[in-house]
Amino acid sequence: MNTYNDVYLSVRKALRGIGVESFTLESRILCAYAAEKTMDEFMRDLKLYISEEYQEKVQGMLKRRLKGEPLAYIVGEWEFYGLPFSVNPSVLIPRVDTEIMVDQAINMLRYRMNSKRVLDLCAGSGCIGISVAVHVRDSSVLLVDSSDKALEVCRRNILRTNSSHHVTAVNADATKAPPALLGTFDMILCNPPYIPTKEIRLLDKSVADYEPREALDGGKDGLDFYRSITSLWKAALKPGAVLMFECGIDQAKSVREIMEEEGYTDIVVFKDTLKVDRVVAGTR
Repeated sequence: MNTYNDVYLSVRKALRGIGVESFTLESRILCAYAAEKTMDEFMRDLKLYISEEYQEKVQGMLKRRLKGEPLAYIVGEWEFYGLPFSVNPSVLIPRVDTEIMVDQAINMLRYRMNSKRVLDLCAGSGCIGISVAVHVRDSSVLLVDSSDKALEVCRRNILRTNSSHHVTAVNADATKAPPALLGTFDMILCNPPYIPTKEIRLLDKSVADYEPREALDGGKDGLDFYRSITSLWKAALKPGAVLMFECGIDQAKSVREIMEEEGYTDIVVFKDTLKVDRVVAGTR
């Protein structure tokens, strides 16, 4: 009979064979999820024998992963900023690159702002706004997306993180003027679609074939959403409020220029863990 360790090593070898960079971590996540155990519990039980049903379940999940489907969609969740978030193909998978935006938002809200009404625009899974809300308990956060399916994921994550007392989610289009009923905010956070249309086909298969195109496609030069939001959503910012964007590699300079043209001041750029200019923030 096989043990958990036998299956784990088999999965690890298979993922390494197709070039998965984090093959060890992914193998543990996949095998632990199939066993309905935490990763700590799974590693503790490596020497235990497994059932045929477990082995079949793992093989089914592995088959999907080998075809290119992201592990996050297979297991239905992914960690971001130390919190587990539900995800599905209606939303982008949270990335560690985005955590720098949360870091800076929390810092500003805690130490620079008395009023803390926050909008997470193009919210997707809601991971940005909810992470801010969890760490700044006196904030009020609104998650906005134009996809009803994405908003279903947002609401699931609001409940999952016990944030319903100060986080809500509504439908609105970032490329159009904000509905007046939304009111005004002290901070708008946005990780918009920013991949140039022609470059989407060049992305890794797990992204191009599985993640929602509408959450990737930023138009011809990747900057369409930045132009719309800096202009149209200025009305939703209080005087002195902050607009903060995530941007792609080599886009920070262009995003900064777009914000300057719209009259934003005190513009700063923050680097991610790989020293890439990742977040641009300016003041109305």
